[in-house]
Amino acid sequence: MISIHSLSHQYQNGVVMKFPDWEIADETQWLLLGASGSGKSTLLNIASGLLKPGNGKVYIDNTDIYSLSLRDMDKFRGQHVGIVFQKPHLIKSLNVFDNIALASSLAGLKVQTSRVIQLLESLGLGDKVKNFPDELSQGQLQRVSIARALINNPSLLIADEPTSALDDENAENVIQILTQQAIENKAALVIATHDKRLRNHIANEYLLS
Repeated sequence: MISIHSLSHQYQNGVVMKFPDWEIADETQWLLLGASGSGKSTLLNIASGLLKPGNGKVYIDNTDIYSLSLRDMDKFRGQHVGIVFQKPHLIKSLNVFDNIALASSLAGLKVQTSRVIQLLESLGLGDKVKNFPDELSQGQLQRVSIARALINNPSLLIADEPTSALDDENAENVIQILTQQAIENKAALVIATHDKRLRNHIANEYLLS
């Protein structure tokens, strides 16, 4: 269960944004909707422990994440939250396997080779284990980033505008991968988007105006 209560954030220009309370049950799937500038990325950063709110609470698996020290927060986030950014942000000097395994190491977890291989195979990348990022297509890079987000069996999988720059066919592929992988890995899924095409796939909506 992920819960946010009485959240607000003050921007550098002095504007204060308040976010409605939100309860995300285990293994449910949500769209976080709103126009550009409505605060979607800000809310995602707060919910994932990347940006401390001015006020309010965020609970993930019954833990008040902003009561944790910075070191404990980093470890907790690595173990409980998987993030798929709009761009993959892979380390160019590491191959696919090592990019994914690094997420486990940074979270203080043992690297499970079989888990890495299983994820890559489920994403159609079983033959890309030893490839480097510059040897992959954009679609393959995005799937590697999804594997990296899922490697530690997170309670919450977050994707920030994953289809904004994609045509209809590739957008369809990405949303199917995200929803199916969330189900298979028993993770709650939150996708921040202004892409109306995704409404055909996920019924639950949290709207920022």
